[in-house]
Amino acid sequence: MTVADSPLARRNPTVKFALLVVVSLALLFVFEPVTPAVLYGIALVAVAASSGIRPRLLLVGHLPFVGVAVGLLLVNALSRPGTEIMRLGLLRVTAEGVEVGAALGFRTLVIGVLALGFVVSTDGVRLMTSLHQHARLGLRFTYAVLAGYRTLEELPREWQLIRHAHAVRTRAARGHPLGDVRAFARAAFALLVVSLRRGERLAMALESRGLGLAPRTIWRPVALTGTDVVFAAGSLLVLATVFALTLPR
Repeated sequence: MTVADSPLARRNPTVKFALLVVVSLALLFVFEPVTPAVLYGIALVAVAASSGIRPRLLLVGHLPFVGVAVGLLLVNALSRPGTEIMRLGLLRVTAEGVEVGAALGFRTLVIGVLALGFVVSTDGVRLMTSLHQHARLGLRFTYAVLAGYRTLEELPREWQLIRHAHAVRTRAARGHPLGDVRAFARAAFALLVVSLRRGERLAMALESRGLGLAPRTIWRPVALTGTDVVFAAGSLLVLATVFALTLPR
C-alpha cells in the first residue's frame, strides 16, 4: 500500500503504535460513555486533519466499527440488569445497559478511528524497521513479518491473474451457481498453492542470506526525532486531560 505524505505519516511508526496501544489499554477501564465520546470526537478530527485520508475512505472505514458499536449497545441495553427505562414487548431496556453499551460502543469507535489513521499513514516496511530499531524487535521476527507483508500485498494481483487465466482456459456455465462455486474453489486452491510455493522460496532466500545473524546494518533507518517526542507527549497530555475532566469522581 502506498502511503501518501502527511504530518501523521512523517511521525515515527513505533511512537504511533505505542500511543494506539496506550489509548486502547486506558479505555479498557472506562465504563461511562462521556470520556470515550469526547476522545472519539478529538481522534476523528485529528486523524482527518493530519493523515490526509479521503473523506470517503474515512466513512467506509468506519462502517465495520459502527456495526460492532451498535451491536454492543443493543446487546448491553437489552441484556444487562438494572433500572428499566423502556420495554419492547418481552425485552426490557435498562439505564445501566444503555450506559455501559454506549461506553463500549464509543470505545470501539475510538480504537477504530485511531487504527484507521495508523494504517493509512504507516508504511509496513518503515513500521517493522522502526520496531526493530526502537523497540528491539528480533531480526528473525522482523524479516519474517516483512516477507509475509510483501506476500499479502501480492495476493490481490495473484488472485486476479488466476481468475483471468481460468476464465481463458475454461468457460463456467453462466448463471449456474454450481459452476461459479467450482470456479471459485479452483482459483482459491491455486492461490493457496502459489502462496505456499512463494513462502517456501522466501524462507530459503532469507536463510541463504543469513537471516538472524548479527550484527546487521539497516538500509533505511527510521529516525526518532524531537517532533516525535512532542507528538507523543501532546497526545498523552490530551488523553490525561480528557480523563481528568470527564471521568466521574
